Amino acid sequence: MFKLFKNIDNKSYKPKYGSLDIFKFIGPGLLVTVGFIDPGNWASNLAAGADYGYALLWMVTLSTIMLIILQHNVAHLGIASGLCLSEAAAIHLKPRYSKFLLSSAMMASISTSLAEILGGGIALNMLFGIPIRAGSLLVTLFVCIMLVTNSYRIIEKWIIAFVSVIGLSFLYELSLVNIDWNSAVAGWVTPTFPEGSMLVIMSVLGAVVMPHNLFLHSEVIQSRQWNLQDEKIIKKQLRYEFLDTLVSMLIGWAINSAMILLAAATFFRTKTPVSELQQANQLLIPLLGSNASVVFAVALLFAGVASTITSGMAAGSIFAGMYKEPYDIKDNHSRMGVAISLFIALAIIYLISNPFKGLIYSQMLLSIQLPFTIFLQVYLTSSEKVMGKYKNTLFSKYLLYSLGIIVTVLNVALFISLF
Repeated sequence: MFKLFKNIDNKSYKPKYGSLDIFKFIGPGLLVTVGFIDPGNWASNLAAGADYGYALLWMVTLSTIMLIILQHNVAHLGIASGLCLSEAAAIHLKPRYSKFLLSSAMMASISTSLAEILGGGIALNMLFGIPIRAGSLLVTLFVCIMLVTNSYRIIEKWIIAFVSVIGLSFLYELSLVNIDWNSAVAGWVTPTFPEGSMLVIMSVLGAVVMPHNLFLHSEVIQSRQWNLQDEKIIKKQLRYEFLDTLVSMLIGWAINSAMILLAAATFFRTKTPVSELQQANQLLIPLLGSNASVVFAVALLFAGVASTITSGMAAGSIFAGMYKEPYDIKDNHSRMGVAISLFIALAIIYLISNPFKGLIYSQMLLSIQLPFTIFLQVYLTSSEKVMGKYKNTLFSKYLLYSLGIIVTVLNVALFISLF
């Protein structure tokens, strides 16, 4: 999904600038956006629209606003300190705190990998009739080979392009179905909590603001570091990074919203219960006709592979960070992190009886871990020792803490609803 531009012999160098400067800096935000179209996200959006119509669109809006703020902030950490989030935690926190927080992040990564691998297994089942568990094993082995050999770079652009086309197809289909736009607009800006909706609300939140993506973004952005001593370069990175993050997250918001709108206009309107991810291919029938199922399955497979790769990378970054090291697939700690995330997730898949509910619950678990990552991130980016003069302003600090409190309150509401 990206290239690691490590400095040779730890020497910083100064890039040449021109009228297309921005293209030297964009990319990390788009990498995070790929996570918006992963299997777990599709399942959460399908459940939200099919079960509650337009009522939960507000969570996509809130989650995207949170994501823009948090991703922008964590990118600052990478740019200003030259450290990813996990490295910074291991270096600047007491070991007992950093190990607990990073261990919980590894658990979130496992939950993410579970959804991505399971989605790939479902796709292989749709395409070739392979049992989901066997398909999940094939996806896991394939991704491991691609990560260890770096061969995924050969097809990464094709994967992103194909999955993006499917995402844009959902947007285009909005012109082909009858959307109640008045209800949709109200849904985007009016928080509501329909009875029994907390699980889906939290799964949508976890599917958008994925904890592992915060770790991954900080790793990607700092791995492209050029010159920490040149203040002009740092400021240019900060400026272009925000544009990259903002545009990428807004694209994700549009695609997420489109999925919910289409599910609301089809499944919810006809009161059709949704019990499996495969039903989402029906949303593409108006655009793709009888080929919708095949195209959807291929897109789901590519989305599963692409997002499993990023999930594995994030796990490698988190685990290596525990040892104060950056992500490097040739390093044993990074490899160990990748293996822990992918193979524990695979083992859990073999114990799941309902794949669709497994996808929903995996995304919900991400939202439970999210406050830990948010408060860790805010603590580090508010520290002058870590960030120097680029530490959070007082306004930014309290805004970020407010987001952490909001997520915490939603988690408490989820637990109350379960009991």
